[in-house]
Amino acid sequence: MVIEQELRGALAALVEGLPARQAAAAVERLIASYRGRTPTEAPVLRHRADVAAYAAYRMPATFAAASAALRELADRIPDWTPGSHLDVGGGTGAATWAAAEVWQAPRTTLVLDWAEPALDLGRELAARAPAGPLPEAEWRRGSLRGGAAELAPADLVTVSYVLGELAEDDRRAAVDAAVRAARHAVVLVEPGTPDGYARVIEARSALIAAGLRVLAPCPHDAACPIVPGEDWCHFSVRVSRSSLHRRVKGGELPYEDEKFSYVAAVRDPEGTPAPARIIRKPQLRKGQVLLELCEEKGSLTRRTVTKREGPLYREARKTAWGDPWPMESGDAEAE
Repeated sequence: MVIEQELRGALAALVEGLPARQAAAAVERLIASYRGRTPTEAPVLRHRADVAAYAAYRMPATFAAASAALRELADRIPDWTPGSHLDVGGGTGAATWAAAEVWQAPRTTLVLDWAEPALDLGRELAARAPAGPLPEAEWRRGSLRGGAAELAPADLVTVSYVLGELAEDDRRAAVDAAVRAARHAVVLVEPGTPDGYARVIEARSALIAAGLRVLAPCPHDAACPIVPGEDWCHFSVRVSRSSLHRRVKGGELPYEDEKFSYVAAVRDPEGTPAPARIIRKPQLRKGQVLLELCEEKGSLTRRTVTKREGPLYREARKTAWGDPWPMESGDAEAE
């Protein structure tokens, strides 16, 4: 929460005075880009107005989604802390802030993006939060287009909300480059749309083919039992809206739910996937909890936990969409 507060404070200071009409126009274009098919011939964030609008409208949500994905990885390998982080296509640095929230220890950080205005804003955000996590981060311009780039090696490599900006060949090359750069772990996050899921599942196959082990969200390395085009695997995280966020986005609710798809994989044999993962919001019924699970053998199962099952039923009532099943002791105690 301290990291998130630092980020929100830096955002508020940075975009103060942004003209509402200009911001609204930029936000509308960003909505179309992130929900639809993004053009690949130019960066999404091309101008200062785009970057400022993104910071106010999208960065809190992408930070929350990246934090959720990285926390799942951390839960699977609790004794590991990355000593270095490469944020591929990181732009304003949402995944970099998220990594700082999940792992408190200092690390070297490189944010790579092809949009200089986004990198400039990322630097400004870091500078406006002197107590924040990124005083030593390096923000470097570099393109992932035109073939496989050679990326600087790092313990942790993140590719967050960027694959949709790339053409098919460049997208595959970027994932391959991320795999080569990762000494230990790769985490990819995309919008929780059918297209976003399709990109994640394609990348997941590439990670497995390269010899990495999937730790989250999947409890297995088998083929995903969810068929793209028929359904999609995604999760949700609740994001509180600041007054700035509500003003720029034109919303009235004090929160929004960010849908996202992700995969986290590791190179080393450390870590254990969850026995099963809850892939839909649990349904509470009188004396029952209905769970939809992806299980370790690569199958989808509907599980009904009844009141007769005592402790397991009480545990099921505490579960949330995206949780491992059965819940681990730390999760149950946190409730």
